[in-house]
Amino acid sequence: MHFEFILVYGNAVFLYGLGLVYFYYNAFHWAIKAFQEVLYVDPSFCRAKEIHLRLGLMFKVNTDYESSLKHFQLALIDCNPSTLSKVEIQFHIAHLYETQQKYHFAKEAYEQLLQTENLPAQVKASVLQQLGWMHHNVDLLGDKATKESYAIQYLQKSLEADPNSGQSWYFLGRCYSSIGKVQDAFISYRQSIDKSEASADTWCSIGVLYQQQNQPMDALQAYICAVQLDHGHVAAWTDLGTLYESCNQPQDAIKCYLNATRSKSCSNTSTLAGRIKFLQAQLCNLPQSSLQNKTKLLPSIEEAWSLPIPAELTSRQGAMNTAQKASKAHHPKTEPVLGLSQTAILQQSLPVHMISSSQVDGLSSPAKKKRTSSPIKHLEQLQTNKDNLNPAQKLRLEQLESNFVLMQQQNTLTLPHNCTNLTSSTEEPWRKQLYNSTQVLHKGQSSHLSGPNDEQPSLSTGPAQYLQAASTGIQKQTGPRTMPDNSVTQGAALNHLSSHIATSGGQQGPTFTKESQPSGNRSLMPETSRHAGDKSNGCVVVKGLSNHVQQLTVEPVCGPIQGDCTSPNLLISDSSHISASLTGKASDVVVTEACNKASNIHPAIHTKTNNSITSSSSSVIFTTTSFSKSTEQATTHSVTILNSLQNRLHTINREGLENLQSSKKPDLPVISLKPDPQIIPSLSMSIYSSSTEVLKACRNLGKNGLSNSHIFLDKCPPPRPPTSPYPPLPKDKLNPPTPSIYLENKRDAFFPPLHQFCINPKNPVTVIRGLAGALKLDLGLFSTKTLVEANNEHLVEVRTQLLQPADENWDPTGTKKIWRCESNRSHTTIAKYAQYQASSFQESLREENEKRMQHKEYSDNESAASDFSGKRRKGPFKTIKFGTNIDLSDDKKWKLQLHELTKLPAFVRVVSAGNILSHLGHSILGMNTVQLYMKVPGSRTPGHQENNNFCSVNINIGPGDCEWFVVPEDYWGVLNHFCEKNNLNFLMSSWWPNLEDLYEANVPVYRFIQRPGDLVWINAGTVHWVQAVGWCNNIAWNVGPLTACQYKLAVERYEWNKLQSVKSVVPMVHLSWNMARNIKVSDPKLFEMIKYCLLKVLKQCQTLREALITAGKEVIWHGRTSDEPAHYCSICEVEVFDLLFVTKESNSQKTYTVHCQDCARKTSGNLDNFVVLEQYKMEDLLQVYDQFTLVSEINMFLRYHPPPLDIAP
Repeated sequence: MHFEFILVYGNAVFLYGLGLVYFYYNAFHWAIKAFQEVLYVDPSFCRAKEIHLRLGLMFKVNTDYESSLKHFQLALIDCNPSTLSKVEIQFHIAHLYETQQKYHFAKEAYEQLLQTENLPAQVKASVLQQLGWMHHNVDLLGDKATKESYAIQYLQKSLEADPNSGQSWYFLGRCYSSIGKVQDAFISYRQSIDKSEASADTWCSIGVLYQQQNQPMDALQAYICAVQLDHGHVAAWTDLGTLYESCNQPQDAIKCYLNATRSKSCSNTSTLAGRIKFLQAQLCNLPQSSLQNKTKLLPSIEEAWSLPIPAELTSRQGAMNTAQKASKAHHPKTEPVLGLSQTAILQQSLPVHMISSSQVDGLSSPAKKKRTSSPIKHLEQLQTNKDNLNPAQKLRLEQLESNFVLMQQQNTLTLPHNCTNLTSSTEEPWRKQLYNSTQVLHKGQSSHLSGPNDEQPSLSTGPAQYLQAASTGIQKQTGPRTMPDNSVTQGAALNHLSSHIATSGGQQGPTFTKESQPSGNRSLMPETSRHAGDKSNGCVVVKGLSNHVQQLTVEPVCGPIQGDCTSPNLLISDSSHISASLTGKASDVVVTEACNKASNIHPAIHTKTNNSITSSSSSVIFTTTSFSKSTEQATTHSVTILNSLQNRLHTINREGLENLQSSKKPDLPVISLKPDPQIIPSLSMSIYSSSTEVLKACRNLGKNGLSNSHIFLDKCPPPRPPTSPYPPLPKDKLNPPTPSIYLENKRDAFFPPLHQFCINPKNPVTVIRGLAGALKLDLGLFSTKTLVEANNEHLVEVRTQLLQPADENWDPTGTKKIWRCESNRSHTTIAKYAQYQASSFQESLREENEKRMQHKEYSDNESAASDFSGKRRKGPFKTIKFGTNIDLSDDKKWKLQLHELTKLPAFVRVVSAGNILSHLGHSILGMNTVQLYMKVPGSRTPGHQENNNFCSVNINIGPGDCEWFVVPEDYWGVLNHFCEKNNLNFLMSSWWPNLEDLYEANVPVYRFIQRPGDLVWINAGTVHWVQAVGWCNNIAWNVGPLTACQYKLAVERYEWNKLQSVKSVVPMVHLSWNMARNIKVSDPKLFEMIKYCLLKVLKQCQTLREALITAGKEVIWHGRTSDEPAHYCSICEVEVFDLLFVTKESNSQKTYTVHCQDCARKTSGNLDNFVVLEQYKMEDLLQVYDQFTLVSEINMFLRYHPPPLDIAP
């Protein structure tokens, strides 16, 4: 973790600027952390909407779609100005549904967008493009003829709105191709090339058309164009191999298939490997003489790579001319559609992996150089070959020379590039599709970036350069570009932080790209049929930063905190081996007033600071290699990558923030917000202060602004995952024995040391063996048969999963181990699941009998086991269904079952005085109520910690066993890191740890079998995952021991959830006040933590109440009912205590749509649309606060164990 997060956690403006820099350099991991901390320390930050937009984009790229949707929705409700307009945010939300394959939601959202009045042309074009491509790809939208008809109509309308969209032309070509309109398809493809830079996808599709028209030579050259543009283009290599096979040239076909399998995006490796083996076997059976004397229909792959390629690949004029020729009607059988072997322009070299290492440096193809070289490199190449250039290349040379002169005038300092060999195979992703960026929504969108007098920011200075967003950043100076076929939406995917967030001087740096393939997963069949089966249009690989050193001169941006600001030069290095100190020079500083105005905070005093920072202990070094992790996307729906590192010196000054807010945020006279560092009333009061003293210290604070309420101490930084314990455990300690207690009778179960043993933090898990037998529990009450008889129509949540070995987790194809755990949700009834459970058992018996017959043929049992072990890794895996989260809270429906559980010891009961969760005052399903799980072998409960780190109790009903994997709470930070590394959300995603990864990181794993009647106690914060070994049912619930450790971990997770924008299932503020009412505490640590929580909340309530009264906002008494649950904000899902901001409409309808005060202000700046309801009288809260005192242990003992009365005779 970079130390600046810790040192300046309270400075929201600094963290915001830091997040923007990380965002610009595609360091999403660190940008997300910085932006989340801004929202944590100051939820009402003036640029919160911008933060939500960028978080939405980054989570979208990381395939965390739920988080992405939440942040886009938070941005949508915010009435403040931002980079994206409301309709653009709505477009992103619609595209997010499409990416998640929620096609009906996506279609409805797109169509709703089209009904918007005055919809910008570029947004309209993108929406129509997406609708057209969806109709082409998605079977759910109708039969093929109807779908294609709608698809063509939508795409034609899209082109009416934006005739220059190369992507729409390409999609239209695909549609025409799928219905057999070859000539129309070809014309559309050529239009695509004309309107945008050369695309490997387009050339691959042209090759398919040629192949279908029996023009193998033209098809060959089209495929060669595709693979020269993208050496890892799986579809083009596969189609080229198929072409060579059809021409009876197996040797060349094998080479093409091998190149396809070497690409990281290859998803049909096994199919291609089988084809390669078949062809190799054919070659072995052929005599050598026949191979040498055979006449070839096509040039070999080596010869084809060096053949002259068409001018269309490098000249737009050539593409225009040939498109005009192609527009003339040609009958495909009497005359070629278009000959690609007509104009010789450049000689291409072989791909790196097809030549020897000694030839690497000299054989880089011009097409590749065009994509990978910087403008300077390209300029040098053109100058070297000046005498051999065609007119288009000479024009390009003149443009580069003039741009170079301008660049030298603007930039007085450049840093050397530490470029690695561009032809190295490890650098392959960097040289792919440099110009394959997505189209942008750029027309008429620059108002939010204009200056104070509506002047547009100068492109030469690039004031907002570091704010460039995903899929945007293609300026008019560089011309429109196409995007790869696989990005469904990429012309529309991240279509769309507008291009007015411009690159300095209009220069386009190397673009982070993906390895694309036009048709998703390909098989060895003609492209027409494959295209019809496409379900996706996006497969993105986010690569790390290139190996360059960049220097940024950063102007200061001061926020509400008064004080000096300096303007250091930040040396940002992407190599972890580069170590340089923060250097700077004297700088005149003017404090920016942007955030101050937005929050009604007086601007800081203008200061002038002379600050020289040398290479001392105060130096700051950013090593981007460590935090710009590669995030390869396994999904086929994603977004285009952000514009990458520029190869120039860039100056970033405070105009970057000033220009972001040309439309000033309206004044908010009602309530103003201030960050915590300015208001620290806790300095004058402590948890031992009386309520009167607290109110006195809080008096008049509401008139000056509100501080944010966190249960943590004021001076503590935001919560962070723990680092791995040090020193690391030796390898022989990574499989510790599981703490187990064996019970023989009821007395053992109620023995007090058992309770102390279970809640001891040193024991992350305890297995209590034989509990059911010792207590004579009737487990038959929870059997499938009894459940069906009791309530056969009761609802069951079903998780569809893949049957896999318990200690492994493979991708669906069985080719590699992954952390992501497939688990799709649906619903059924107990009766239907019971039927499935029984049929699964019968099917297993049949399979077992078949295996027995097979085993008789094997003399060695080990060989049979080994054979099975090999098969299980190859996939595909069998699909199973897991019945989960069956609610047993209704004491009328499940009276017998719940009564049976009262036989348990008090510390594991669902309800008891010593259980914190029993003091909530309302039910939280599955936590302070019982849930049932119905399982078949292989049913998985993925890795997780319990909600808010509470303890859990799990009893196996049987008849089968369950296998458990447990990791101590101290190591949850390591697992969180692995989840981030694998693009998974630790809190929300389904994941199954790779044990090899854990052992390599020195993480201990407890592993044990839970048999019928065994109770598993999961201690606070313990990470665990479970797989059923046999057919069984389980019951489980949570408990909260009344200990300081439990409360501390619950509060930490409460704050961590807030930082991660995740709802806390347990309302800790509400719970803390109920605990103060109901419980006498003798543990000083527990008392201090609860009392501090009460103090913080009391201060916040009083301050907010004063602010509302001062602003003239009426607070209406509402009160609470006896079983009323705690309230959460309907927008951001944070807990709302005491003062509820409710929309007037919902208040009149008695539905009470609750908002927190931050979301209410974002929705309605002056709160005109809200009423404020009060649930507690301040006098009641003060009384609870004063009466909650520390009780001595002796008094506690006497209270619960009074001495017997001495009665005289």
